Amino acid sequence: QVQLVEAGGGLVQTGGSLRLSCAASGRTFNIYTLAWFRQAPGKEREFVSAINWRGGSTYYADSVKGRFTISRDNAENTVYLQMNSLKPEDTAVYYCAASGSTTVYYSYEYDFWGQGTQVTVSS
Repeated sequence: QVQLVEAGGGLVQTGGSLRLSCAASGRTFNIYTLAWFRQAPGKEREFVSAINWRGGSTYYADSVKGRFTISRDNAENTVYLQMNSLKPEDTAVYYCAASGSTTVYYSYEYDFWGQGTQVTVSS
């Protein structure tokens, strides 16, 4: 089992920044991909960004490309999501997810999920 704990959400004005963190514990040697998804009220959960835990390759949704940056600290078993130039449409609950496979974009292929952290961007 892998446990994921997110932190760093909050309320920010349009154009502001937030940094989310996701600390992984347990059988972390099984992790191949760590990702961030988000879900806004009344909408489906959507892919935001992912990182290959070992090689460091990164992936982004078009809606956040150029504004968000995903990074990892293998020594601390932590993945970060730096979010800049935030927009009201970024408002959602952000979830960290871990997979033991090369999957990237599809939520159903992730085995472990955090509890989520709320990000609210005011206009």
